[in-house]
Amino acid sequence: MVTMAESMLDIINVRKSYGDELVLHDISVSLAEHEVKVLIGASGSGKSTLLRTLNLLEAIDDGQILLAGTDITAVGVNPDKVRAQIGSVFQSFNLFPHLNVLQNITLAPRKVHGVSKEAAEANAMELLQRFGLADKAKQYPDLLSGGQQQRVAILRALITKPKVLLLDEVTSALDPILIAEVLSLIAELKAEGMTIMIATHEMGFAKRVADHVLFLHHGKILEAGTPADILENPRTTELSDFLGALRDAGRL
Repeated sequence: MVTMAESMLDIINVRKSYGDELVLHDISVSLAEHEVKVLIGASGSGKSTLLRTLNLLEAIDDGQILLAGTDITAVGVNPDKVRAQIGSVFQSFNLFPHLNVLQNITLAPRKVHGVSKEAAEANAMELLQRFGLADKAKQYPDLLSGGQQQRVAILRALITKPKVLLLDEVTSALDPILIAEVLSLIAELKAEGMTIMIATHEMGFAKRVADHVLFLHHGKILEAGTPADILENPRTTELSDFLGALRDAGRL
């Protein structure tokens, strides 16, 4: 069993607005090494925006974000160097259609990290073999199922050995039968000790893999705790209503 160590990611009083709309309101939370934190909440609650601030795709208005103790929101920080340490996967697969699976996975190690083609391909094949996709190495994305494409996108993020993996609704574009493929891969990563922050509407999965669950509502963290705390014993009306809506939709 992997035990959690020191803090890997610290979010301190982060605020973010779009014009007059405050979308993140003084968010403070830490993510320990080897921990899996799950973000839940309705669409528009701030989950995706929070994840996008963590890899500097969105600039924050106030606060700090520390990666392994280093302030990555300080003036003069190179965003590309930060993103090289943080793997990000979104609901759209964003695979290059003109590159096969092996080429998609090895592109960043070769072009960004200066890894040789031979070493990059060896590392990629090891990942593909471990997660049951070795036979897809030479196939192009449009020949893969949605579940296979999303798993390849996750492996592409893992090939650079990131300190943190950010996953934003990575199953929402998939048919239900394909969701299990992706969730199984994420569960394996948790078992191996990967540090993960994930936004999801899959409550059963959250219950299974999360060390802690954060409920976001209108840009604030209204509740935080273990999966049992959050999903079975809501303290606020907002969380109770959110879980009730999921229950009515057959998603809880």
